[in-house]
Amino acid sequence: MKLIADGGSTKASWCLICPGKEELYFNTEGYNPYYVDSQYIRQSLHRALPAEVPREAVTEVHFYGAGCEPSTEAVIIAALGALFGSAAVSAGSDLLAAARALLGNEPGFAAILGTGTNTCLYDGAQVTHSIDPLGYMLGDEGSGSYIGKKLLIAYCREYLPLPLRREFLSVYGLTKENIMERVYKGPLANRFCAGFAKFVKLHLDDAFVYQLAKDAFHDFFRSLVCHYPDYASYTLNCTGSVAFHFEDMLKETAACYGMRTGRIIQDPIRGLAHYYRQQDIFAPSSFPSPPRS
Repeated sequence: MKLIADGGSTKASWCLICPGKEELYFNTEGYNPYYVDSQYIRQSLHRALPAEVPREAVTEVHFYGAGCEPSTEAVIIAALGALFGSAAVSAGSDLLAAARALLGNEPGFAAILGTGTNTCLYDGAQVTHSIDPLGYMLGDEGSGSYIGKKLLIAYCREYLPLPLRREFLSVYGLTKENIMERVYKGPLANRFCAGFAKFVKLHLDDAFVYQLAKDAFHDFFRSLVCHYPDYASYTLNCTGSVAFHFEDMLKETAACYGMRTGRIIQDPIRGLAHYYRQQDIFAPSSFPSPPRS
């Protein structure tokens, strides 16, 4: 019996895989080992696990998540080991989860386009090359935070067409001063910015907004895709809310760079479940963090 998780800092998606039975899917809060310790994770999971998950019968636990790196994965492994004492436990990056969910055992190119951005080349088992996205302040091109930041800039500088500025103010009630305060002094500015990608999606029929989003995806390709060797020989495979909701524009942009589109999925957990259904061998060691270019 295998328990698989794909987690961010706020939410984790789980799947229990039992031979001969349908998968059981459920959610818990997210566990980023940079922000929570093993005791917190263990206590939180103890409360959140559904009664249908028989802890003593789980033989493998595979946790992928934001912040899971060689220096932090021990936090996750200790917590899960305490809860599932007889199970083999491993931890890996959210980028490896995306690659395995999208590509399975096949080599190729995989990307995350959600609140943030990440990309990699994958050899069918591990990530072999990854360009550092640098986070929302310096990079994360094409992500929700990047698109939202571009919209906020256009709103604050009054580049956004007047009818849309009025609608933005009506919907969010934010002035330039409010935005500056929230971005520079408030917590989790990346999530704050990403929240405005929805406004962009809803107004793609406006020429200005359409170009804003289009520019964001061109920036994604120029900065985080085209620098991979022979990138155009791969298909573009993406997971994440931005990839899913902007799929048509993403495909159009990929074509501009000579790249065909493969799989686009919103959430990797079902792809991960399929991946582990196919696996006959479990390696008990932790998954390595993707190398940086």
